[in-house]
Amino acid sequence: MAKPVARIGLIQATLVLGAIVVIGRAAQFQIVEGAKWRAEAERTRLARKVLLARRGGIYDRNGTALAVTQEVYDVGIAPNELRDRAQDARTIARALGISLAGLQRDLATRKWVFVRGPFNGLQIQDIRTLRGVYFTEQYNRNYPAGPLGRAVIGALGDSARGASGVELALDSLLSGTPGEAVVLKDMQGRTYQSPARQDKEPVAGRDVYLTLDADLQQIAERALDDAMSEFEAIGGDIVVLDPRSGELLALASRKTVDGKPVTNKPTFFTDPFEPGSTAKLFTASALLALKRVKPDDEVYAENGVWEMPIDSRGDTRRITDAHKTVGDLTLAQAIQVSSNIAMGKFSQRLTREEQFEALRAFGFGSPTGVEFPSESPGRLRMPNKWDSLSKASIAMGYEFELTPVQLAAAYAAIANGGILLTPTVVREIREPNGRAIYRHRPEPVRRATPPAVADTLLDYLHRVVGKGGTAEAAQLANWVLVGKTGTAVRHDGGGYQSGRYNASFAAIFPLDDPQLVVVVKIDDPRSHKVYGGETAAPLTRTMLEEALSARRSVIDRNRLAGPTVETVDTGDEEPEAPVLSRVVLPLPLRPDTTTLPGPRPVPNVAGTTLRKAASTLYRRGFQVAVHGDGRVQRTTPAAGASAPYGSIVTVWAGE
Repeated sequence: MAKPVARIGLIQATLVLGAIVVIGRAAQFQIVEGAKWRAEAERTRLARKVLLARRGGIYDRNGTALAVTQEVYDVGIAPNELRDRAQDARTIARALGISLAGLQRDLATRKWVFVRGPFNGLQIQDIRTLRGVYFTEQYNRNYPAGPLGRAVIGALGDSARGASGVELALDSLLSGTPGEAVVLKDMQGRTYQSPARQDKEPVAGRDVYLTLDADLQQIAERALDDAMSEFEAIGGDIVVLDPRSGELLALASRKTVDGKPVTNKPTFFTDPFEPGSTAKLFTASALLALKRVKPDDEVYAENGVWEMPIDSRGDTRRITDAHKTVGDLTLAQAIQVSSNIAMGKFSQRLTREEQFEALRAFGFGSPTGVEFPSESPGRLRMPNKWDSLSKASIAMGYEFELTPVQLAAAYAAIANGGILLTPTVVREIREPNGRAIYRHRPEPVRRATPPAVADTLLDYLHRVVGKGGTAEAAQLANWVLVGKTGTAVRHDGGGYQSGRYNASFAAIFPLDDPQLVVVVKIDDPRSHKVYGGETAAPLTRTMLEEALSARRSVIDRNRLAGPTVETVDTGDEEPEAPVLSRVVLPLPLRPDTTTLPGPRPVPNVAGTTLRKAASTLYRRGFQVAVHGDGRVQRTTPAAGASAPYGSIVTVWAGE
């Protein structure tokens, strides 16, 4: 009897011992090493999937899309999961636009077929419900306007984060917040939705509305391209700014690198230059504000050549004027004819510190504060580093450097009664639901010059575009444009390059109620025209004529009914030079034919550029609508046909 009892006892002891081992092992796994094995299970069976956030869009001030993000997909196919392999293959190949024979071969020989996209939502619509078809979602950044404004917009880097321009400057706002999902993973690494899936939904990025106007931007870029070709230039910049708000309406740049034109370099922010005579106004501001000159004060113009004494030993420096002036000049006349000699003499009435502070007041030597990465502060040395020539050199626009945007902001201060504003490229920021969380408001920096001085400077600029001024070629037919030309000898770092210039023009439009400040700079024009009055000034005029001719214009025509200029219609292709006047009828958006001049023939503009055609038609009193791009082919009404003043002439263009 003992043997069965012993056997039973042994079995019971074995079972108890086994239970103890199992319980102990379970305790080890679940209590002692629980965290370790939970992590291992999650690693092998669970996967965390990042849910990408849609990047916010970038738009112009009117809502024109400049940069948008599109949802796209790659497609994966599990052949053994398809219900009807032959029929599903035809459906997939047709939807994705791929080879049916190639897809059938892959489905027959592979366990997993990957079809790389990107495919948009419309392309995959017909295969979304097919069993065995899986989609990998991603986002593509598109630029619907092509190269338009790309120097401002910028680009994304490899990690889909901002790498330059506004894309970089506002990356934290545009990028949004990624989400996260937990999915199951099998032995082959394929993922499935978990019944207990935990999602953190992505938050889309915010939309940014720039201050740029797409139409004006296109006009500026096209004008700069034409200028580079016409004047054989190696580059240039155009800045258009609203002086009332500081909003930058157009920013165009061109630069030649290794013999090829580059359009995506924001040189208007990053590349300072010596401004030449466009900067004479700022020394004049100091002279007027400090009452160092009276309206009738004159200096001798030296007949265009002055040996300026620079020390007690009798050493001199030769200063010359491009326009040889005989006799004496007032400060106003010195600005009008752009006399280096007169400005050099007048500058001696200021101390170094006074001249320096005047330039600093207009923002030179420090960044403007615009929302853009890598903005240059320019170059303005402290007065204790100036030499005996510096005051005269600076009065002529040398020995300091500024960016085109800095120059535009300074002229905007003159147009604005002396108040310097911070320029901006961001007009509005909106949540994905459309709610605005930021709207730009004008941001005054300081008073750069007293209001009375600003008014006097505007009068000086008015003389520049009048008869005998250096910018006669800039004047518009129907409104008063004022501004200052500049032609500075180029400096390559090792010295000045004789016979090579930067030609520029800074303008305010219109005089009585300024809406625009325009700065045009042309780098190293090599044609027979090299001066600012021959290149940048007429380019400014034609840009404004085209902007005024556009059906949708950033210019407020209702505010243009004030004092302008009057022209005489001679019937010629080009009108006579404008005569300054206070009586003029502006070209309205919807002309009242009962009060406007009678019909006139439509000029023949076939074969010309769009800019030239728009300029010609505008001068004859027509508004312009453009269809196509390239050279003008025809117009509606046709050339020679009679059309009412102020009516729209449609220009048809093509290659």
